[in-house]
Amino acid sequence: MKKSLLAIVFSPVLMFAQEVPKLTDEMAIKLSEKPLHCITQEYPNKTAHIINNENEVPLSPKALHPSFYGCFDWHSSVHGHWMLVRLLKTKPGLTIAKEIEKTLDQSFSKVNLQAEADYFTKYQLTTTFERTYGWAWLLKLDEELITWKHPKAKIWHQNLKPLTDKILSAWKAYLPKQTYPNRTGVHPNSAFAMAFAVDWARSAGDKEFENQLIEKAKYFYLKDEKTPAYLEPDGSDFFSPSLEIADLMRRVLPQKQFVIWLNNFYEKRSLENIEKIPVVSDLSDYQTVHLVGLSFSKAWCMKGIAKSLPDNHPLKKQFQKTAALFLSNGLPLLFQGNYGGDHWLASFAVYALED
Repeated sequence: MKKSLLAIVFSPVLMFAQEVPKLTDEMAIKLSEKPLHCITQEYPNKTAHIINNENEVPLSPKALHPSFYGCFDWHSSVHGHWMLVRLLKTKPGLTIAKEIEKTLDQSFSKVNLQAEADYFTKYQLTTTFERTYGWAWLLKLDEELITWKHPKAKIWHQNLKPLTDKILSAWKAYLPKQTYPNRTGVHPNSAFAMAFAVDWARSAGDKEFENQLIEKAKYFYLKDEKTPAYLEPDGSDFFSPSLEIADLMRRVLPQKQFVIWLNNFYEKRSLENIEKIPVVSDLSDYQTVHLVGLSFSKAWCMKGIAKSLPDNHPLKKQFQKTAALFLSNGLPLLFQGNYGGDHWLASFAVYALED
């Protein structure tokens, strides 16, 4: 992408950083190029498959996962598909809509998705596969289909159901046994996954799962005070551990209770620290580039938290303003790295640009 085009696409972002950037049609098209390219790119690939015997050694990513083999790893492929569904759903007039639909038809074929579901019983030691980050994105993808009144969405949702059911069954079995949360800034983060799971449960009408998640969230985080967010981030974080917790708790607590909890959760030095823009020293490094994603995830957390706060709360406007700054920082960087960011960052950007 030429620098001049970057300036055209992102000039409103750069000029008016105090305003929340919007997902224009032009920006949506440029962002969609990332998953459209990588969904069918099998290599390089970081499989999470545990090889149980010599017969499994020759298996390719596509042989293991005929739907979600691209984009470097399974979870990135899943949230790349979520992003394309989201764009097709919210911007059906895009010039590339037919191309997106064709790509999704292939990935969401009944045969391919049944093979994805069968993976969890065909091979040994799959109970921890993509737990819980990939699980969360799979439910987010299904949620998008559930809430879209379109003939294609109904077909894709039905085809996805065997895989969704496998993930749901695994999560319901795991949740009661999860004694401690993962408070990390990368994939295993429990609060992020549980937030997406709560959203899915509410959209799908699964009250039992929703209640299990709410109770576990309270068990994990309700007594948290003075969180040490002044120590964030780690060198390859794409989540703020503290903001992900707050983003979950605003979903499970009534507003008044959430405000009391939030006021006790953050101290001044922690608030000041989480509002700092991440320094990304090397966009070509597959781990360091995670920090670009940190800007996007901080933005969506802050926007969600701000929306849940009453108008008179001092963090409401502050978080709204800071979210815009994070987006303004992250969006131009998205197109300046290599496949280490290309295979996943666009979907983070699209989710962060949601109202």
